[in-house]
Amino acid sequence: MQMTELIPGLPEELGHECLTRLHYSTHRVASRVCRRWQDMLQSRDFYNHRKQSGRTHKPACLVQALPVQTRVDETKPAGPPVYGVSVFDPVSGSWDRVDPVPKYPHGLPPFCQVTACEGKLVLMGGWDPASYQPVRDVFVYEFTTQRWTRGKDMPETRSFFAAGEFNGRVYVAGGHDQNKNALKSARVYDVRENEWSELPGMSQERDECEGFVSGSEFWVVSGYGTDSQGGFVGCAEVYEIGSGQWRRVEDAWRAGQCPRSCVGVGKDGKLFCWGDCDSRVRVGTSAVELGPWALVSGSAYQGGAQGSFLVEGQNGKLRNVEAPDEFYGFVQSGCCVEI
Repeated sequence: MQMTELIPGLPEELGHECLTRLHYSTHRVASRVCRRWQDMLQSRDFYNHRKQSGRTHKPACLVQALPVQTRVDETKPAGPPVYGVSVFDPVSGSWDRVDPVPKYPHGLPPFCQVTACEGKLVLMGGWDPASYQPVRDVFVYEFTTQRWTRGKDMPETRSFFAAGEFNGRVYVAGGHDQNKNALKSARVYDVRENEWSELPGMSQERDECEGFVSGSEFWVVSGYGTDSQGGFVGCAEVYEIGSGQWRRVEDAWRAGQCPRSCVGVGKDGKLFCWGDCDSRVRVGTSAVELGPWALVSGSAYQGGAQGSFLVEGQNGKLRNVEAPDEFYGFVQSGCCVEI
């Protein structure tokens, strides 16, 4: 028997409003009530309505090292770091962990990239955890169903690349290929259509660059060429999504400084490094902007204890974030997912 009313006994608009107010963590159970609820909760229109009405949540999704087993002497790890996706809700202060990708039940590909796309988490690339060979895998995590689905593979092998999302599409550029040759090529992945398209290339190779989207511009910050290993440049390139053209921005970043996972944008529009804001996070810095706040993780020194902090703006005071023991691992990268 099919339900003709969204919620029996309530007007349609009131029933719709009730579902809009559900916390995203309940969507999986709610979608099992009936097919109509399932279709609505998973629809793009419902997501846009939640977003416009201010009912979405903005947790940080982090590629974070999992607790490691130690050897018999309890002083050395039993193997290399193993990574999973941790979820931090800045409103409730709660921590959670996403189920493993079915292809990689024992840990994510190291150095994979994560971006958000219309309430979903998109995971790309990285290295196979067993062989450490680069992979072209794409996976999409749907928070409503709490399940991973496989996307279309990346067209070519690409490691340590820049990534950013705009209007349902994930833009990638730079990085290096399987032979460690730096790349200047760029692609775009349409998440809804599950298709890749080629974009015009940048003006120069950019390995280990960092990407983000500001307005309708995809920024690719710093990086270095094949023949200048580790020589991070100070310029950036900006892809204007409307015109489909790249432009170059000189002196956008401090030359010689790695930009991976630590680029911030100040109120004046200038780029800065989150690791320079406080000595407690100057090593292994990773930052995820969550609206007015940013979740910044890092250590005071190489090999030091990992800490996570909330900070409001570039010059704000860091506020310590309490976390269960299993969420104190090194944060490799992350993104904000508006669910």
